[in-house]
Amino acid sequence: MANRHITTLSCTVCKNKNYYFSHTKKKQYKVEINKFCKACKKQAPHKETK
Repeated sequence: MANRHITTLSCTVCKNKNYYFSHTKKKQYKVEINKFCKACKKQAPHKETK
């Protein structure tokens, strides 16, 4: 698992860090996924943060 990296997804509306996932370090783009935010209590886009 040397080439895997754990990243955080944060809500673009309220800026809360809600989800964690792992991906390879070789990716050239940032992930943006529509997920449920517990703070906003609605579906909102979540972007990858450090």
